[in-house]
Amino acid sequence: MVKVMGLEEARRRLLPRDPLETPPLPPSVARRLEEVFGQGVSPLEAVRHIIAEVRARGDEAVAEFSRKLDGVVASPLEVPPQRLKAALDGLPKELRQAMDLAADRIRAFHQQGRPTDFFDPQEGVGRRVLPLDRAGIYVPGGRAAYPSTVLMSAIPARVAGVGEVVVASPPTAGGGVSPLVLAACALAGVDRVFAMGGAQAIAALAYGTASVPKVDKVCGPGNLFVMLAKREVFGTVGIDGLYGPTETVVVADEAADPALCAAELLAQAEHDPLASPLLLTLSRALAERVARELESQLAGLERRETARESLEGRGALIIVDDLPQAADFVNAYAPEHLTVMVADAEGFAARIRHAGCIFLGGGEAFGDYVAGPSHVLPTGGSARFSSPLRVESFLKVTSLVALDHNIMEATAAAAAQLARAEGLTAHAAAIEAMLRQHRNQSNTSKRTL
Repeated sequence: MVKVMGLEEARRRLLPRDPLETPPLPPSVARRLEEVFGQGVSPLEAVRHIIAEVRARGDEAVAEFSRKLDGVVASPLEVPPQRLKAALDGLPKELRQAMDLAADRIRAFHQQGRPTDFFDPQEGVGRRVLPLDRAGIYVPGGRAAYPSTVLMSAIPARVAGVGEVVVASPPTAGGGVSPLVLAACALAGVDRVFAMGGAQAIAALAYGTASVPKVDKVCGPGNLFVMLAKREVFGTVGIDGLYGPTETVVVADEAADPALCAAELLAQAEHDPLASPLLLTLSRALAERVARELESQLAGLERRETARESLEGRGALIIVDDLPQAADFVNAYAPEHLTVMVADAEGFAARIRHAGCIFLGGGEAFGDYVAGPSHVLPTGGSARFSSPLRVESFLKVTSLVALDHNIMEATAAAAAQLARAEGLTAHAAAIEAMLRQHRNQSNTSKRTL
């Protein structure tokens, strides 16, 4: 079922990666794309058409594409605020307690990470850290409801101090938003919720419509069309990242529990047929036991067909000679999730420079719900240069400069020389004019004294 391969084959087949790679469309999605947009239209062309229509026609276009692509239209687009609290109040007691626990841990984690203002009067420089005025959060739907994504995205925004938090989530068959998602929105302090999904939701958040307010940044995971739409609107609004199908790498030595290794792989494989579950191990015997465990555990899963397709299409059990080889592969692959099941897990983790989140000894599924750090993580190898969703994702920095006379005297000659070297003589003149003004003010002050 799942492939067993050596390191060289794994490098050849799995590296390098492109975060912007467009994965093959499932047949059902490809058929729907052709039905709506015509034969030969690519996903990117469809997304650009949707964005242009939403910019031109606003709510009307959002409703049209919701009907064509999702088979349902929410009217009105915005969920009445009272439904959020009603959904939270209507949760079963045990589920409400679980959601409260998750929210408390997520909030506590992010409260430790907020950067602060500073100003150095001696050097005359500093910064102000400011929250965004309005953030838009996309919460996926379709295959399942994801209240955890609400908590993992909206709570950092609230900790950051964002003025208004707006959520978009695909409409259910009844035209609303999943009560679980609404309950999480109430708990996380979301201000407004809109029943809209896909590229049309991203366009509405980016450009605004009669019903939907224009946001400053669009955050959150989604399918291929959401990712492409975020890429297209970047520059008009900020985005947190371009998230593709989920991926996990488990690194295990011969002492690792094969049942736990298999469970960690399946926890991500069940998300999406395009998920990438990989095992790196020094032991071929362990790889074979993990393969048997995967077959055994698959039988009991509700989403076993999705998990099986993921394992067969994009999964692999990779045999390496030693842990340094494994670390090199992990750093080259830069996975979203990395689970370390070796004797010296901390020592191995110290070798890793590129991963969205590292789990020492296992516990990846805890990270999806209650650990604390956001489960919105870089995919497609983008962990080489980007970070998980966090408080800083919802902040911006304004630099402060207030140079006094002494600093100007010490730096003006160098600044003017650099300006002239670049051919920017007006810059040099402005620097020297500023210095003269400060000298005159200083001399006037001395004469007054």
